[in-house]
Amino acid sequence: MAIEVRELSGKKDLRTFIFLPEKIHKDHEGWVHPLYIDEWAFFNPLKNKSFANCLTIMALAWDGDRPVGRIMGIINPKYNEIHFERNARFFALECYQDIEIARALLEFIGKWAREKGMARLVGPLGFSDKDPQGCKIEGFDAPPAITTPCNFPWMKDFYEELGFCKEVDLVSYKIIMPEQVPEYIERVSKRVIESNGYVMHEFKSRREMRPWIVPVFKLVNITFTNIYGFIPLEEKEMQELADRYIPILDPRFVKVITKSDGELLAFVVSMPELSQGIKRARGRLFPFGWYHIMRESRRTRMLTLLLGAVKEEHRGKGLDSLMSLRLLESAIHARMEYIDSHLILEHNKRMCAMCDRIDGKVYKRFRIFFKEL
Repeated sequence: MAIEVRELSGKKDLRTFIFLPEKIHKDHEGWVHPLYIDEWAFFNPLKNKSFANCLTIMALAWDGDRPVGRIMGIINPKYNEIHFERNARFFALECYQDIEIARALLEFIGKWAREKGMARLVGPLGFSDKDPQGCKIEGFDAPPAITTPCNFPWMKDFYEELGFCKEVDLVSYKIIMPEQVPEYIERVSKRVIESNGYVMHEFKSRREMRPWIVPVFKLVNITFTNIYGFIPLEEKEMQELADRYIPILDPRFVKVITKSDGELLAFVVSMPELSQGIKRARGRLFPFGWYHIMRESRRTRMLTLLLGAVKEEHRGKGLDSLMSLRLLESAIHARMEYIDSHLILEHNKRMCAMCDRIDGKVYKRFRIFFKEL
């Protein structure tokens, strides 16, 4: 097989790039379609403001006139400068089960990165840690969660055979819902509220949540500084993320804590897992895909944590227990059976310890790889 890798040229190539994975994963039971309305926006520099801060390249691998793989390269000069790195990222790598396709794609991005003065290639990793990241290496029988990779098991072997090594692992915990909220959480939470005068904000509608979007992401920018791969969000990106996720968020599973004067201290965002509905919809909202997704939001018994943070000077004061209490209460009331913690860096001891305290078990593992250029 003579593989040729070419940079995208025009909308036809972009369409091929976006829809190629559903052909590659045609018989892959564990794969979930992306929401294609989001894909068109994500890969469009006019709609995705992250392009403005990065050098990027997107390419397809061809076997004659047949597309057989795709990849994206990303360099964020500002991130590299802050972290004293010369890293390029590879992202959205998909290919058929032929290591020569993967080799051609990764060598193409490696060559591009060297020409830009980069010293290392890391990935799978997107513009930020809010994008799908890592290659799944454990937990292939576990149910998928939104915005997490659904690769074949052999992809890990491809990376290793091509000389890539472990950069960092991320884990997902499975937390079985208790019949009632653990007593120690109730006790700690009551003490936290009474002694500090904190205010817990809960929501009944998406409209009520929207004014909190920018403050929440500003807190993310402050608290996620040392998180691997994190890039601070600009306000336009915050609004883009709001527009992307607010329509599918369930207000019952969003909690915000402030001081009595309104200062934001902590938040947690979670949602009923929609992957099976998106799969039935084949990633298309119209004409009837929205129905499958909305029905799944009512039927699912899995709650997925998406994002959370506590202001640094208020950590260790029980705010995480307070949010856990309210979230568990809402989940129990909604008859959820378990929670997926989403991706947690393996060295994030605070988050891992919190999951351990409520009997969470690691059931999926994802790896970000690197290779010296």
